[in-house]
Amino acid sequence: MSINAIRDDEYIQSVDKKVTLTRLFKYLLAYKKPIALVIFIMLITVAISIINPLILERAVDVHIANRDIDKLLLLGAIAVAINILFVILVKLRMFLMAKISNSVLLTIRQELYTHIQKLSFNFFDSRPTGKILARIIGDVNSLKDVLSNSVTTLIPDFVTICAVLTIMMVKNWKLALAALSSLPFMAVSMWYIETRSHRRWRLHRKKSSNLNAFIHEDLSGMRIIQSFRAEKETEEDFDQLLKEHKDSFIHAVLLNDAFGSVIDISWSVGILVMYYIAIKILGFGVDNVGTLIAFATYINMFWRPIMNLSNFYNQLITNVSGAERIFDIMDTKPDIADSESVTELPEIKGEVIFDHVSFSYDENTKVLNDVSFHIKPGETIALVGPTGAGKTTIVNLISRFYDIEEGTITIDGYNVKDVSIESLRKQMGIMTQDNFLFSGTIKDNIRYGKLDATDEEIIAAAKSVNAHDFIMKLDKGYDTELKERGSGLSIGQRQLLAFARTMVSMPKILILDEATSSIDTHTEILVQQGIETLLKGRTSFVIAHRLSTISKADRIFYIDDGKIQEEGSSEELIAKKGLYYELYMAQFKNL
Repeated sequence: MSINAIRDDEYIQSVDKKVTLTRLFKYLLAYKKPIALVIFIMLITVAISIINPLILERAVDVHIANRDIDKLLLLGAIAVAINILFVILVKLRMFLMAKISNSVLLTIRQELYTHIQKLSFNFFDSRPTGKILARIIGDVNSLKDVLSNSVTTLIPDFVTICAVLTIMMVKNWKLALAALSSLPFMAVSMWYIETRSHRRWRLHRKKSSNLNAFIHEDLSGMRIIQSFRAEKETEEDFDQLLKEHKDSFIHAVLLNDAFGSVIDISWSVGILVMYYIAIKILGFGVDNVGTLIAFATYINMFWRPIMNLSNFYNQLITNVSGAERIFDIMDTKPDIADSESVTELPEIKGEVIFDHVSFSYDENTKVLNDVSFHIKPGETIALVGPTGAGKTTIVNLISRFYDIEEGTITIDGYNVKDVSIESLRKQMGIMTQDNFLFSGTIKDNIRYGKLDATDEEIIAAAKSVNAHDFIMKLDKGYDTELKERGSGLSIGQRQLLAFARTMVSMPKILILDEATSSIDTHTEILVQQGIETLLKGRTSFVIAHRLSTISKADRIFYIDDGKIQEEGSSEELIAKKGLYYELYMAQFKNL
């Protein structure tokens, strides 16, 4: 694997943070009533917190000064009661907001996953799986605190600051201005930090994505790594990516930590200036102790929300890049999508026509160049030729996994671009050399080819490809649980199950792309016997390097250099002694 390829993260368009955050917070609008209840609870808790200093001031300057114990005890009982209510309401607020934020994360993750499933092959061709996983899991999780604190921190702390500032100005505007004298220093410092912090956290997100992609690829290819004794080299690459991840985190955190220091310095300077003004200039004495204590409490109540807001802003800077990466995928349009005037493809017979079709995966090289052919319903067509000639590309275009650049492709007279993708692909059975199996039972894996298939249809499909006998020899038969990718089964057994999965849908067009490449000769004979009856009356495209598997094909296309170089039955092409004849002789001359 190439560490440089892992490092090359996909381009993410730069978007204004305000646009990203506005889009993110719109998800909260679906929970207007619960959020309104949370806000109401928060207003009550803010009111209680603001009343507390006034209670303390009255207790010191009035009841303690006048030695009125009864009223002091009554005031204390009131304070205890409202603060118990305060604790209960805070717990309720936290519970409600946690429920809301987790529901929003669920919605975002579902939308992201649903959208990814609609994206075209080009999207997955250009991105490692690990980086996509990082978006769905890591980047979405990073938004939890932002969503929750946007309501539980932003609103109450802003209200608290406004209320405290108003009370301080009303009680003594000179002390209020003294306490707030360090605000300009704080504002300038935070502006300086913010302008640099976002870029650092965005870089750290990229390094996290790189590390995640490397780990996923490394674990997926562990057998290859161990087989070629590449553990040391892989570990060195991992250590390098890990170091980049750590360094980017430290680089971002060092700047972020300055937020708290700036607030602490501003807070301390404000309190010192206030005490100096109160004692040296305004002449506060014993009679004003309660007022001074209340003012000191209000200063703390003013700066603490600012600290909370700075921490919240810190979270925004840290995690907004996660939201950008999520919305970047959501804004990615699938290359292959239904048009507005799309129609449903009716049940087909299987006529396929390529009319002057050209296609390339990039701008430099044409994989297919002006290819034309006409396949009648029920014909079996074999595609042979050297690797990279365009055989798999042809069948991918029939299934519309990619769109052609020139020409037209029609099935039963319908242009594949004019019919819905779902109605097209549900009438096709595609079997590739990648016999991927999911975790779950054998029955579930076969049913994946037709989600509403009955048990009888599943068994019939397995019997048709001679998979039934080995399945019944397993401990639980069709209910046997498979591990990831079907580990525990032989390659041939996994291939047979993939065959059954394809056959259960009884497709009108059957595509076999190197489908028997992993099956031993004996098993291949059994499979060929099973699928011969299924090929009858069904248009089939068979890609195979083993020419023995395509000897009974109605026609064989020899593909090379993006074109059909030769066409005919096996006997006809051998008689021509052209390219197919050379390939045939190369395979069978030693037999």
